[in-house]
Amino acid sequence: MKDDNFKHEENFDGYTRSEYQGERSKNPSIIRKESGQFSSSKEPSRDYDEQYRPTENDIENFPDLQNGPSSLIQGAPVEIQQVGIHNFRLPLRYKKRDGGEVELETKVTGTVSLEAHKKGINMSRIIRSFYEFQEDVFSIDTLDTVLSHYKEKLNSFDAKIALKFAYPILQESLRSGLEGYQYYDVTLEGNLDKNGVLKKIIHFDFVYSSACPCSYELAEFARKTRNKATVSHSQRSVTRVSVEFDDAVWIEDLRDMCAKALHTETQVMVKREDEMAFAELNGSYLKFVEDAARLLYEQLINDKRIKDFRVICSHQESLHSHDAVSVILAPNSRFCAEVPHQVWSSLIHNS
Repeated sequence: MKDDNFKHEENFDGYTRSEYQGERSKNPSIIRKESGQFSSSKEPSRDYDEQYRPTENDIENFPDLQNGPSSLIQGAPVEIQQVGIHNFRLPLRYKKRDGGEVELETKVTGTVSLEAHKKGINMSRIIRSFYEFQEDVFSIDTLDTVLSHYKEKLNSFDAKIALKFAYPILQESLRSGLEGYQYYDVTLEGNLDKNGVLKKIIHFDFVYSSACPCSYELAEFARKTRNKATVSHSQRSVTRVSVEFDDAVWIEDLRDMCAKALHTETQVMVKREDEMAFAELNGSYLKFVEDAARLLYEQLINDKRIKDFRVICSHQESLHSHDAVSVILAPNSRFCAEVPHQVWSSLIHNS
């Protein structure tokens, strides 16, 4: 605004100088008026038009910056490895090992690569792709079809997808005969490269109790030599097992392998006889975090369907103010042994 708009505090559009300066900072229309962006002084209507339905021809003429020329690119005109959506949610049906189905709320991350000369992508096409397959029963193999579909729609040279959900499996109590649903955090991941090769991965979280062997021996020593009542320490612990495979590996298979390796899964339905059984289980299967990783390795390495794997374990200590962690990989693994801080922090039994 130029000072000659005001002479001796005369009004400008009904404002004094000080009022105008304050209103100008809050009202963009004043700035547009000053710069000549309004052909007239008439303000645009702020009433929402519920009746307006654009025709196909109207839509064809709408601005579409994401599909604009490369001259619209801001920053360096280089390839982007992944661009897309995260945490889009919808209910999907999944096939179970026993032939049944289960419908689960699913959080979707879907991305594609973007070539250097392209401005952007139409992200809604990824979402629409899922709704086109919403009535299908999903499995890890279904991802091939979905990925190919939105890779083609977005004209990209590769595509990635991750479906995150909590998968229920009925668990029988240790001695009372009761049953309850245990929920397992699962992510199905598919990566379709430019050659049409699909990489299939399942990430599976298993929550268990880890009783410390050292604490147990010290507690027993105090009881035997000094007649002291003791409780050795144990804690809720989490392993995240990530497996790459070609032939189908069921979520139930991974649950069974983890249970066979570790034995001390946390319980859903517990009466006194079950609590006693759980205490006995912990005493029978004491384990350090190193033991947990090797026990799981022993199960996974013997399954010929599994091409590659990574196991990360976190024992969320009741004795220490920190966690005890371990990572173990399959021979010649392509998984990364370096685990970022935020991944360790995600190994929490969330409510």
